[in-house]
Amino acid sequence: QVQLVESGGGSVQPGGSLRLSCAASGMIFSFYIMGWYRQAPGKQRELVATVTSGGDTNYANSVQGRFTISRENAKKTVYLQMNNLKPDDTAVYYCNAKATRNPNNYWGQGTQVTVSS
Repeated sequence: QVQLVESGGGSVQPGGSLRLSCAASGMIFSFYIMGWYRQAPGKQRELVATVTSGGDTNYANSVQGRFTISRENAKKTVYLQMNNLKPDDTAVYYCNAKATRNPNNYWGQGTQVTVSS
Protein backbone atom coordinates (compact mmCIF):
# COMPACT_ATOMS: atom_id res chain seq x y z
CA GLN A 1 0.00 0.00 0.00
CA VAL A 2 0.96 3.65 -0.33
CA GLN A 3 3.03 5.03 2.53
CA LEU A 4 4.34 8.54 3.09
CA VAL A 5 6.89 8.92 5.88
CA GLU A 6 7.92 12.40 6.94
CA SER A 7 11.06 13.34 8.82
CA GLY A 8 13.05 16.43 9.70
CA GLY A 9 10.72 18.30 12.01
CA GLY A 10 11.84 19.84 15.27
CA SER A 11 12.25 23.03 17.25
CA VAL A 12 14.09 26.06 15.97
CA GLN A 13 14.46 29.72 16.88
CA PRO A 14 12.94 32.45 14.71
CA GLY A 15 15.11 33.04 11.65
CA GLY A 16 16.33 29.46 11.67
CA SER A 17 16.01 26.75 9.05
CA LEU A 18 14.70 23.20 8.81
CA ARG A 19 14.46 20.69 6.00
CA LEU A 20 11.56 18.27 5.87
CA SER A 21 11.68 15.05 3.89
CA CYS A 22 8.90 12.72 2.80
CA ALA A 23 9.73 9.26 1.50
CA ALA A 24 7.03 7.58 -0.56
CA SER A 25 6.54 3.88 -1.22
CA GLY A 26 3.95 1.64 -2.84
CA MET A 27 3.22 4.10 -5.64
CA ILE A 28 4.36 5.23 -9.08
CA PHE A 29 5.85 8.47 -7.84
CA SER A 30 5.73 10.29 -11.18
CA PHE A 31 1.95 9.86 -11.31
CA TYR A 32 1.50 12.12 -8.27
CA ILE A 33 1.59 15.80 -7.47
CA MET A 34 3.46 15.98 -4.16
CA GLY A 35 2.74 18.62 -1.58
CA TRP A 36 3.20 19.87 1.93
CA TYR A 37 0.35 21.09 4.07
CA ARG A 38 0.32 22.29 7.65
CA GLN A 39 -2.12 22.54 10.52
CA ALA A 40 -1.65 24.82 13.50
CA PRO A 41 -3.58 24.31 16.75
CA GLY A 42 -7.16 25.47 16.36
CA LYS A 43 -6.77 26.12 12.64
CA GLN A 44 -7.68 24.30 9.46
CA ARG A 45 -5.11 22.41 7.45
CA GLU A 46 -3.66 24.69 4.77
CA LEU A 47 -1.57 24.31 1.66
CA VAL A 48 2.12 25.17 1.98
CA ALA A 49 3.54 24.11 -1.38
CA THR A 50 3.13 21.60 -4.20
CA VAL A 51 5.40 20.25 -6.92
CA THR A 52 4.51 18.29 -10.04
CA SER A 53 6.58 15.45 -11.46
CA GLY A 54 7.89 17.92 -14.00
CA GLY A 55 9.05 20.31 -11.30
CA ASP A 56 6.35 22.98 -11.51
CA THR A 57 5.84 24.49 -8.06
CA ASN A 58 3.14 26.41 -6.23
CA TYR A 59 3.46 28.17 -2.88
CA ALA A 60 1.21 29.76 -0.31
CA ASN A 61 1.74 33.52 -0.18
CA SER A 62 2.82 33.27 3.45
CA VAL A 63 5.86 31.11 2.61
CA GLN A 64 6.79 32.44 -0.84
CA GLY A 65 10.46 33.36 -0.90
CA ARG A 66 11.25 31.53 2.34
CA PHE A 67 10.33 27.90 1.58
CA THR A 68 11.43 25.73 -1.33
CA ILE A 69 9.77 22.48 -2.33
CA SER A 70 11.63 19.95 -4.45
CA ARG A 71 11.45 16.29 -5.36
CA GLU A 72 13.77 13.48 -6.41
CA ASN A 73 11.70 11.13 -8.55
CA ALA A 74 14.38 8.42 -8.54
CA LYS A 75 14.33 8.37 -4.71
CA LYS A 76 10.57 8.85 -4.46
CA THR A 77 11.21 11.68 -2.03
CA VAL A 78 9.90 15.21 -1.68
CA TYR A 79 11.59 17.91 0.37
CA LEU A 80 10.62 21.20 1.96
CA GLN A 81 13.48 23.56 2.74
CA MET A 82 12.25 26.14 5.22
CA ASN A 83 14.35 29.26 5.81
CA ASN A 84 13.79 32.37 7.90
CA LEU A 85 11.24 30.53 10.00
CA LYS A 86 8.70 32.55 11.97
CA PRO A 87 6.59 31.65 15.02
CA ASP A 88 3.53 31.61 12.72
CA ASP A 89 5.12 28.67 10.89
CA THR A 90 4.61 26.51 13.98
CA ALA A 91 2.37 23.60 12.98
CA VAL A 92 2.21 19.93 12.18
CA TYR A 93 3.43 19.52 8.61
CA TYR A 94 1.88 16.82 6.45
CA CYS A 95 3.15 15.29 3.24
CA ASN A 96 0.50 14.76 0.56
CA ALA A 97 0.36 12.75 -2.65
CA LYS A 98 -2.42 13.56 -5.10
CA ALA A 99 -2.80 11.28 -8.09
CA THR A 100 -3.11 12.90 -11.51
CA ARG A 101 -4.87 9.95 -13.14
CA ASN A 102 -7.47 9.04 -10.50
CA PRO A 103 -9.02 10.48 -7.32
CA ASN A 104 -6.45 8.88 -4.99
CA ASN A 105 -5.11 11.21 -2.32
CA TYR A 106 -2.72 10.14 0.45
CA TRP A 107 -1.36 11.72 3.63
CA GLY A 108 1.64 11.14 5.83
CA GLN A 109 1.43 10.98 9.61
CA GLY A 110 2.74 14.51 10.09
CA THR A 111 5.83 16.02 11.67
CA GLN A 112 5.87 18.82 14.24
CA VAL A 113 7.66 22.08 13.51
CA THR A 114 7.96 24.54 16.39
CA VAL A 115 9.43 28.01 15.97
CA SER A 116 10.02 29.74 19.28
CA SER A 117 12.60 31.81 21.08
